Amino acid sequence: MPGRIDETVPFRPLRIAVLTISDSRDEASDRSGALLVERLEKAGHILAARAIVRDEIEEIVARLRAWSEDPGIEVVLTTGGTGVTGRDVTPEALARIAEKHIPGFGELFRWLSYAKIGTSTIQSRADAAVANGTYIFCLPGSPGACRDAWDEILQSQLDIRYRPCNFAEMMPRLREHESRG
Repeated sequence: MPGRIDETVPFRPLRIAVLTISDSRDEASDRSGALLVERLEKAGHILAARAIVRDEIEEIVARLRAWSEDPGIEVVLTTGGTGVTGRDVTPEALARIAEKHIPGFGELFRWLSYAKIGTSTIQSRADAAVANGTYIFCLPGSPGACRDAWDEILQSQLDIRYRPCNFAEMMPRLREHESRG
């Protein structure tokens, strides 16, 4: 993978929340949420919160809004609800609170996923945005998809040492539009 870690820059752990969207999972059966928690903690980040909500748009919006307004949470990772069935409403929930969309995230995720699952990747509506100065990344519900998103995109982009640039270093500037008169 192109890019590098600049060892002269000190690592800065981020406070990351993990939200599983599912009608059938509980903490014991939530393999995707567990994988994300394991990966983020192994990378040196802090688990700020973890929850499971049903595939109900109002529940998802409420949790995303609350977490994006919480100064103790800098990043939210969701897993589930990004498909095309009637109960898959995570991207719609994100759209209700998003201030700035990050279309490249979904595009890159599908491009990377294509190498592993072929054209089935078009069934994913992986998405990302900024809301209230908080990054929100919506991942598919499978452990493989969460692993790919973390290992191949998020691990480096959430590491302030990653060069040539990364999401972590932009965090102090995500709310600068609020100070404009």
